[in-house]
Amino acid sequence: MTAFADNTNNQLTSDVSISHDDINNMADISYQFDFARFSEHLVDVSLSFTATANTPQLWLPAWIPGSYLMREFARNITAVHYRVTDSQIKEGDEFSETYRAQKVDKHTWLLPTITAGQRVVVEYEVYCYDLSVRTAYVDQQRLYGNFTSLALAVDGQEQIPVQVSLIVPESFLLDKEESHVILACGLASTHLRVDGQSEDKRHCYQLRADNYHELIDYPFEIAAQNKFDFIIHDNQHQTLHHSFYLSGKHSANMGRLQQDVTQICQTYLDWLGDAPFHDYTFMTFASGQDYGGLEHINSTSLITPRRDLPNANEPKIPSTDYQRFLGLCSHEYFHSWWVKTVRPDVMIDVDLRREAFTPMLWVFEGFTSYIDDFMLQASGVIDKPNYLRLLAEQINRYYQTPGRDNQSVAESSFDAWIKLYRTDENTGNAGISYYNKGALVALCLDLILLKNTNNRYRLFDVVKAFYTQAKQNDSKRIGINSADMGDVIGQFMPIAEWEDFERRYVNGVEELPIEALLLANGIKMQVNTKETADKHVPWGMRCNETPAGLKINRVNRGSVAAKAGISAHDIIIAIDGIKADSKQLASLSNAEHPVECHLFRRDELMCVQVQPDALPQADGDDSDMPEKEFPHKVSLRLVKGDPTLADHSDPKQAESAWEPWLDVMKRQSA
Repeated sequence: MTAFADNTNNQLTSDVSISHDDINNMADISYQFDFARFSEHLVDVSLSFTATANTPQLWLPAWIPGSYLMREFARNITAVHYRVTDSQIKEGDEFSETYRAQKVDKHTWLLPTITAGQRVVVEYEVYCYDLSVRTAYVDQQRLYGNFTSLALAVDGQEQIPVQVSLIVPESFLLDKEESHVILACGLASTHLRVDGQSEDKRHCYQLRADNYHELIDYPFEIAAQNKFDFIIHDNQHQTLHHSFYLSGKHSANMGRLQQDVTQICQTYLDWLGDAPFHDYTFMTFASGQDYGGLEHINSTSLITPRRDLPNANEPKIPSTDYQRFLGLCSHEYFHSWWVKTVRPDVMIDVDLRREAFTPMLWVFEGFTSYIDDFMLQASGVIDKPNYLRLLAEQINRYYQTPGRDNQSVAESSFDAWIKLYRTDENTGNAGISYYNKGALVALCLDLILLKNTNNRYRLFDVVKAFYTQAKQNDSKRIGINSADMGDVIGQFMPIAEWEDFERRYVNGVEELPIEALLLANGIKMQVNTKETADKHVPWGMRCNETPAGLKINRVNRGSVAAKAGISAHDIIIAIDGIKADSKQLASLSNAEHPVECHLFRRDELMCVQVQPDALPQADGDDSDMPEKEFPHKVSLRLVKGDPTLADHSDPKQAESAWEPWLDVMKRQSA
């Protein structure tokens, strides 16, 4: 495999230990990704570079920005081989000898025989079969990848310009309409057709990035895709071009999708004034059940159940499933401002080989999880009642997570690396999601800011203030920490009040004052007494019906089930001598007598006595107190007229109750 010839030069500006006095025309780093073995889910990679030191070192990221878990991408790379380029073979040698790179840790390789100034070719293969937005996936349908899992970096040369060639064999186009097989990527590209023998015809897509760190922020997909383009305008009336790509089997109403996504994106520009990008790319793969998204510098990679896409008869108010997809688009789009531009300070010059701990993820993912749905209604894509339904879902998730009493949202942020992406049967008892609680902390902060400033300022002004700071910075980015939050929020509310809020609800675990704050803004929280916690979490345990019996997935601490000795992964086979199923459990969940349960733990049969109406055994013994009551399901509705008087009937007065909070465009700071 021969790498494409370099066609540009770049002056080296950093200090390097090379044997030459100076290298003024350092060749770019180039990658060639050959997808000829797509049916085996393999990509053959060729990396070409000029060494700037003896024994150069190569490394691969262990995680991808935006997803805070050590993914260990290097596990998908087989042996790495290298040689000097043909042009540097010594006189008398017929060919360059190929060496095996020396691996020194889980994601680092050394090239011991290479000396400074030599042009090197490195070759390796990558296994690509992870259907997510974080890594790479290659088969007969699509060629998708993030360069964090494909492209080895040359240590010390990460700032050198990068050239990329994506080589697609003609065989990949079989059974596809060639005109529909296109490249989706935030980077500009050149498409070339390389004509060889009939079995060797190839297509080449060429990309260029200013450096390695820029390259890894541009995922790509080559597949049969539907596409539409649209334009939005900033406050200076400049146009920003957007492209939306959709692959996978689907029957989406592309016209409706274009209308709604355009409306959402324009609303963000109306609010924030301008964008940190000149163009933007949505990349979406429609699947059966998979769901997720990941933000990038001027694009987002999304995966969605095809049922979440709009159909030909999509109603004016989007269906619940379609609202979920639009919320995903909104969430990742906002991240261009609020993660890629304004970001946690530890993410500015981040080392992707090590964790970057921060207590600030609740600010970035939490604020975004609040604003994403809010902007659906601010744009007019959904109405206010549907927005309140989405907000109620967030509130329900919060109330149904007893771990909110044990872990603060700041701690949840810091522990993302070891907890959020590694859920188990104890997750709900031990902690809270910084997405979920962070969104509700953002809601509370928004409502408090409105109250304290007589509806003049709100959370959106805080975000905009940080974005304004970023634009004034030379790099057009800033990193912030908890102290910076106080400095900016202190411009809009008394700093002592913010510090009290932070102590109680961010660093502490006090119950959020959601109900009171909503009521003050004309929204009443109603508890559905027919949908109680006990109905859906009988005895404080979550289970599902299987052929073997009732399989226990989670047991709440202090619950009836926990006190009886029932544990996660147990399988209840009989309740009071009757075969266990959901109906049998429901009929006895509130029994007034002890209930006998036979269950299997692993392969051992056990019998436990359940006391549904268990009472404390002794005063002052917290371990025996009944579990904390919380509603299974709440709903939100507009209180007509005066929020303190639920029965006023003036519709004009009722509608006015929405304005301070739900009409985001009514008041904006200068």
